[in-house]
Amino acid sequence: MLNLSKNGCSVWVTSSTELIQTPTAVALGKFDGVHRGHQRVIQPILHKAADAERIYPTVITFLPHPQEFFTGKPRRLLTPLDEKVQYLELLGVEQLVLIPFNQELSALTPEQFVEQIIVEKLQAAQISVGQDFCFGSNRSGTAFDLQVLVAKYGIPVTIVPLETHQDDLPLQGSETRISTSLIRQILEAGDIERANLLLGRPYTFIGTVVKGQQLGRTIGFPTANLQLPQDKFLPKQGVYAVRVSAIATSDTILNNHPGVMNIGNRPTVDGTYPTVEVHLLDFTGDLYDQKLQIQLEKFLRSEQKFPSLEALKAQIQVDCIIARNFFTQGR
Repeated sequence: MLNLSKNGCSVWVTSSTELIQTPTAVALGKFDGVHRGHQRVIQPILHKAADAERIYPTVITFLPHPQEFFTGKPRRLLTPLDEKVQYLELLGVEQLVLIPFNQELSALTPEQFVEQIIVEKLQAAQISVGQDFCFGSNRSGTAFDLQVLVAKYGIPVTIVPLETHQDDLPLQGSETRISTSLIRQILEAGDIERANLLLGRPYTFIGTVVKGQQLGRTIGFPTANLQLPQDKFLPKQGVYAVRVSAIATSDTILNNHPGVMNIGNRPTVDGTYPTVEVHLLDFTGDLYDQKLQIQLEKFLRSEQKFPSLEALKAQIQVDCIIARNFFTQGR
């Protein structure tokens, strides 16, 4: 059971309905990615909380992800828990409640969900949901049903229109609806710049530097081997231009430091499992055990197998030149 977030974060995190700080102004949803659409859903509860006497701006989501519960398959997330908490804190959210998603919860009718969760447990004074929000057994309740059901309790509901982005894909000048599933597809295609536009920030990895095989040192390009949360969603395998910052350290050298990152199995050295390795441009120092934040800025090339380590070294030199040009020219 989670009672408090890590890293000294000011967001209260709980999976126990008995430990919820009430009354609440509530944003309901899955919020994987905390993308621009999610941010719009969260905004109304921040305003309500600011205007009221000690009402806690609260994001309500589910653990595990409902899709993971119904399929039985682990789901990789754009924002694992620690990362999600960090973004919510930046927005001004004070509480994250992880409602356990189980057979009992999935069987609740919309009316039961409102009475047992919204009214009794959350003591909600204000609710905000996206236009496409569904709840209750078989997703039978809509955002408009929610609005009607809670009206008798005097709880106002803000239904936020779907967030769109003016895009030139797939049709010139068309508007793209921003969603977690679309961002996942775009990341799988390696279009990191477009994904960042829809997220409203760079797609980010947060992980700890651990010892790898140290092959990079043998060819003159030492790398930091990053251990990520197991449920972190990985984009297309290949090489990226990135910015690196150290977290929870007094070391100010690593603050948006340019680098080149590889995601993949390292086929040139017969790798058999995916790794995430970062080479920092013009940097020397020991990064072991440090927690790093890696912001993905540009996809440079797909992973490929080279005939020799010398050929790999030559390509990494080219990758570094391209990354430097990208950063010095301001993209």
